[in-house]
Amino acid sequence: MKKFFLVLLSLCIVGIVWYLFFYPYDYLVTIKAKANPGTINQTIKLWNSTLDKAELNEGKELAQLNQTLHFNDTTHLYAWEIDAVNDSVSKIKIFAKDSAHSFINKIRIPFTKTDFEKRTVKTLADFNEKLHEHIKNIRVSVVGEDEISATYYAYVKVKTSQFGKAGGMMRNFPLLDPYLVNNGATLKGRPFIEITKWDMQKDSIEYNFGYPVIKSDSLPEHPELHYGYRKSRKALKAIYNGNYITSDRAWYALLDYAKSKDIEVTGLPMEIFFNNPNMGGDELNWTAEIYMPLSKQ
Repeated sequence: MKKFFLVLLSLCIVGIVWYLFFYPYDYLVTIKAKANPGTINQTIKLWNSTLDKAELNEGKELAQLNQTLHFNDTTHLYAWEIDAVNDSVSKIKIFAKDSAHSFINKIRIPFTKTDFEKRTVKTLADFNEKLHEHIKNIRVSVVGEDEISATYYAYVKVKTSQFGKAGGMMRNFPLLDPYLVNNGATLKGRPFIEITKWDMQKDSIEYNFGYPVIKSDSLPEHPELHYGYRKSRKALKAIYNGNYITSDRAWYALLDYAKSKDIEVTGLPMEIFFNNPNMGGDELNWTAEIYMPLSKQ
């Protein structure tokens, strides 16, 4: 019996020493959300951009981010880890640390509510509210394998951030409609974008913003206007409902679906838009078809 208590005491001492001197963080907050890791990743970045004196560095993986928040009297470090529980739910772990008062926080947190703990809970409660508000205002449904139809089209080239995707469309829309129509072109489909480059680390994209048109010898010319032909090709398809600014949430859903089904895809999505945002209305009624082309055709 004495030996048992000595072993138990030794383990307790080792655990306390590890916690105080080697465990890298002071406090852990866990959040569950009905969203894929990509959606959560983008929401963290957007939320971070609204904070004063906050910096965010993305790790090698989409599911890992490191955040630094500067308050008046201290600096907090958050290490974010996002794990997919299943197809529709993710668990977010935020490991928090006060860079200047870590040791004393570790001693006090088990016995009292520290200012560090209160501030951490308040800060992350704000994020949690923003995340769930965003999730409530979008809907993504993966359909499965489908086909992108062939078409001749007019397009402009755009380079921007993921968040700036819709803004790039709005800036260039007058060149496609009404410019095409006013200069003799006949539209024959819905506007779309096709991503030509996607840097997931930098959240930067390049895309062609296009409109299907009837091919003719008298199509209007413009320095920024191009024409091309798209062959039909197989792709994974999803339906997105919500503001088109965040339709990239469906890109991540399709990537997750492809990975779960062991399907090789290009990683360069395409979106077809069914609503004109200028008309307003309930954003959940806005619809876009999102395609992720298969690598092997």
